[in-house]
Amino acid sequence: MAKHPGGGRGPMRGPVRKPKDAKKTLMRIFRYMGPYKFLLILVVLFILISSGADVAGTYFLKPVINDYLVPFIGQKDVDLSGFIAMLCLMGGIYLAGVLSSYAYNRVMLAISTKMLKKIRTDLFSAMQRLPIKFFDTHTHGELMSRFTNDTDAMRELLGGGISHFISSFLSVTGVFVMMIVLSPVLTGLVLFMLVLMLIVVKTVGKRSSFYFKEQQKSLGRLNGYIEEMIEGQKVVKVFSREKQIKEDFDALNEELCQAATNAHSFANILMPIMGNLSYLHYALTAVSGGVLALAGWMDIGTIGAFLQYTRSFSRPITQISQQFNSILSALAGAERVFALIDEAPEVDCGTVSLVWAKREADGSLTESETRTDLWAWKQPQGDGSVLYTEVRGDVRFDDVTFGYEENKVVLKNISLYAKPGQKIAFVGSTGAGKTTITNLINRFYDVPEGKITYDGIPITAIKKPDLRRSLSMVLQDAHLFTGTVRDNIRYGRLDATDEEIEAAARLANAHSFIMHLPQGYDTMLTADGGNLSQGQRQLLSIARAAVADPPVLILDEATSSIDTRTEALIEKGMDKLMAGRTVFVIAHRLSTVRNSDAIMVLEHGEIIERGNHESLIAEKGKYYQLYTGAFEME
Repeated sequence: MAKHPGGGRGPMRGPVRKPKDAKKTLMRIFRYMGPYKFLLILVVLFILISSGADVAGTYFLKPVINDYLVPFIGQKDVDLSGFIAMLCLMGGIYLAGVLSSYAYNRVMLAISTKMLKKIRTDLFSAMQRLPIKFFDTHTHGELMSRFTNDTDAMRELLGGGISHFISSFLSVTGVFVMMIVLSPVLTGLVLFMLVLMLIVVKTVGKRSSFYFKEQQKSLGRLNGYIEEMIEGQKVVKVFSREKQIKEDFDALNEELCQAATNAHSFANILMPIMGNLSYLHYALTAVSGGVLALAGWMDIGTIGAFLQYTRSFSRPITQISQQFNSILSALAGAERVFALIDEAPEVDCGTVSLVWAKREADGSLTESETRTDLWAWKQPQGDGSVLYTEVRGDVRFDDVTFGYEENKVVLKNISLYAKPGQKIAFVGSTGAGKTTITNLINRFYDVPEGKITYDGIPITAIKKPDLRRSLSMVLQDAHLFTGTVRDNIRYGRLDATDEEIEAAARLANAHSFIMHLPQGYDTMLTADGGNLSQGQRQLLSIARAAVADPPVLILDEATSSIDTRTEALIEKGMDKLMAGRTVFVIAHRLSTVRNSDAIMVLEHGEIIERGNHESLIAEKGKYYQLYTGAFEME
C-alpha cells in the first residue's frame, strides 16, 4: 500500500492487462529493434524459408501420389529411383524448414535478450531521474512489477511471440493459397469451417481475456500484500496478528485462484474445441474429396495434399488466437514499462554548480581540480564570465508556503534564517511541518510561493545534484545497503580513504562496535543491516554523513533510535561533526536541542515561537510546556 506525503496509506490497484494504444506501443518496441536490423532481416528470411518449406513440402504429396504411388499399384517390378529422389527432395525441404525454424528462434532469443537489457537499463535510469514525490505516491510492489512481471511478459513477446505470430500468419496464408490452387471447391468448405472456428475463438477468447485480466489484478494485489507483510513481520508478531493476516492472505489467494481457474479453463478448452473442429473439417474434406474423385473432378494426389493442408491449416489459426492474447498481455506490460520511462523527470533548471576552490593571494577564489578544504559556488554570468562564491552555509526562507497537494497547505508563510555555523532546531507536534522544511532545503519538492536562498543564491538556480552534495542528511529511518560496513560508510563520499572512513566512524562513536563485528569494517550487511541493532544502524548513518564532510548538515531525528547512554557518548563527537557547519535539527527529545542557536516551534505549519532555549523557557509558552512535560508532542 502506498505511502502519501501527507500521511495515510492508499489501497493497491492491480494493473489492467490491456494496452491503451497497441499500435503506438508496438512501434516503440520496433524502435528498440533498430540496432538489430540486419539480424531482423535474417529472422524474416528464416521465417519465410520455414513457412515456405512447410507449405512446399506438403504440395509435393500430390506428384508423389499421382506420379509414383498410384502408377505402382498392381505392378511387381518398379523403378523406385524417382520415388526415392522425390522423398529425398521432400526431406531436404523439411530439413531446411526445421533448421530455419531453429535459426530464427535462436536469433530472436539473442535480439530479445539484448533489447530487454536496454529496456531495463532505460527503466532503471528513468527511475533515478524521477522526483521524490513519484516514489511517495507509488507502491514499491507496483514499481517492482515493472521490472519483473511486465518485463517477463515482454520477454515472451520479443523472444517468440512476434516471430511465431508472423510464422503462423504466413503458414496460414501460404496454405490457403495452395488450397485455392488445388481445389477452389474444397476451399469453400475450408472458408465455412474457418468462419466457424473464428466465432469459437472470439467467443472463448473474449471470456478467457476477461479472466486473465482479473488474474493479473488479483496477482498484483497478492504480490503487494506479501511484500508488505514480509516487510512488517516484526509488527505482525508484536501484535500477534498472524491469524488475521493469514485470513486476509487466504481471501486474496482465493480470489487469485478463482480468477486463474476461470482464465485457464477457457484458455484450455480452446485447443480441444479447435482440435475437434479440425477433425470434423478433415472428415468433411475427405468425404467431399472422395465424392469429387468418384465424379472424376479430382485426382487422388490432390485429395492427399489437400487433406494434409487441412490438418496444417487449423493448427496455425489456433496458435494465432492464443498468441494474440499473449501479445496483447505483453503489449500491456510494455505500455506500463514505457509509461514509467516517459514519466516527467525531476525538473532542474539550475546553472550554479559546486566546486572545490582555492584562495589566491589577493583573496579571490579560483576553481581547483583537486580536493581542497574550501567549497565554492560556480555562477556563470551573462557576459560569459564566472563568479565564485564561498560556500558558507547561509540558508534563508522568505515567506514560504507549501503543500504536498493542492488546497492542503503544510507550511504557511515560513520565514527563517540560519547563519553560517548556526545550529537551528525544529520542534513541534507530528505533522507540524518539521521534516517538510528539510525536504524543501534539499529540493525534494519545490515551493510554489516564497523563496529559499543558500548563500544568497536562490536554490532553484543551483543544480540539484550540486545542492544535495553540499548537504548531508541523517534520517530517522537509517537505510543500509547490501555490502560491507566500510562500503556503507563510504556511500557518503565514494573517494573516501579507509583512514577517513575510520575517522568518521570514531567521530560517530561507531568504531567500537564495528571492531566487535565478525570481520570488523569488512563485515557484510544484508537485509538493510538486519544483523545490527537499530542504534548501531543509526550510528553508521551518522558516520556516513560525517565522511561526506558537507558545509550543511540535517539531522532528522538522528538520535531517536539511540539510547540516552549512547547519545551522551556521541554528543562530543556530534559537536565535532557540527562544528563550523550550519546544522538543522529535528528532534522530539528536547534535551538534544538545548544548545541550539535558535529553536523554532512549529504548530500546524506555522512558526509560533522562536528563540534559544533560555528565552523560550522564560516565555513559558508552547516550548516551555513541551520541555517541562506539561504538554506532550503528539
